[in-house]
Amino acid sequence: MTAIVLLGLFLPALFWLPLFAWATIMLGLSLVCLREWAGFLQFNRLQTTVYLAISTLVGLILLFGLVHLGFHWLFYQSLSVFVLATVFWLLIVPVALYFNTFFKQAFLNACIGGGLMLSLWMALVVAKAVNPYVLLVIISTIWLADSAAYFAGKQFGRHKLAPAISPGKTWEGVLGALAAVTGYAGILYGSGWVATGWIFPGMWLITIVGVYGDLFESFFKRRANLKDSGQFLPGHGGLLDRVDGVVPALPVGLCLMFWFHFCLQAYSF
Repeated sequence: MTAIVLLGLFLPALFWLPLFAWATIMLGLSLVCLREWAGFLQFNRLQTTVYLAISTLVGLILLFGLVHLGFHWLFYQSLSVFVLATVFWLLIVPVALYFNTFFKQAFLNACIGGGLMLSLWMALVVAKAVNPYVLLVIISTIWLADSAAYFAGKQFGRHKLAPAISPGKTWEGVLGALAAVTGYAGILYGSGWVATGWIFPGMWLITIVGVYGDLFESFFKRRANLKDSGQFLPGHGGLLDRVDGVVPALPVGLCLMFWFHFCLQAYSF
């Protein structure tokens, strides 16, 4: 029921809400995720309040810029954020997951959490403004990959992906996710909705970083001895539990889209 309600709210908001209203709501949800991230860092009430107050102030400044300086101002601010987020997810996180370790300084991890939620919020706003269907395709790719990984892992899972971080995840689940996403990309390409074959490696990479996001959140939950990131969604745990794959997928996906648009058009197939 929670999933149905969320989907029923998400789709009309994505296509019908004005950009400023969408940006405001997405800022509020990003702050909810950041509140749950503070729980991973085991902040006390005062530390959490200060953390969220600073983050809210930054968000309000960006909203002010969106209203008074226009979308193009936010768009150009977001490009460097997306590049940094992509470097983080493709270079730093895989190493951290491989060695099952990460920074222990709470302040540094607080900055990282703020940066990740900033990249998520900017990606949600930019993607809707550029083309809502781009946002829908990236998010639905993660939803499909998560579902396929669950069922493939439950049915065929034998080889653990990262037992020290998330014992339930398997390599068979990852392969199931990639297979489902390949079929999805084939439908988009075959129907003509996407005109380039680059959709296949692009969606594979989005799927892989979605797995990174899931494992990265599981790492912090395990380190904080938490089962869920929170209780925001009845029956689903915290909001961050539901968007952990979307957090890396959106900025990386937008980076891929901009890279293709500006650099690879001459080589499209």
